[in-house]
Amino acid sequence: MEISAYRVMWIFTFFDIPVVKEKDRKEYIKFRKYLLKEGFTMHQYSVYIRHCPTREYMNATLKRVERNLPKCGHVSLMGVTDKQFSEIKHFFMRMPEKPPENPGQISIF
Repeated sequence: MEISAYRVMWIFTFFDIPVVKEKDRKEYIKFRKYLLKEGFTMHQYSVYIRHCPTREYMNATLKRVERNLPKCGHVSLMGVTDKQFSEIKHFFMRMPEKPPENPGQISIF
């Protein structure tokens, strides 16, 4: 069974958390560590992404992230299909860059 690129999802987490005060810096570190523990990877500074096998899994993950938002700063969450994600053009220093790999999927027959 082939997995549909329209069912598999990606979550983007964009955030801008002030780090001027010590307590704000601790909030930033706590949120960043939470995202990593939740399976997100850094795509760019303050942009973390996570692969989700289904929309339902993505929605459950979004709810968990919402419960762990920092007390300060600005956070945006966005879900896109694998098909939409595959259309993103990635560049590093003006050179085309290979997009992140999809994690392996287990097929049960």
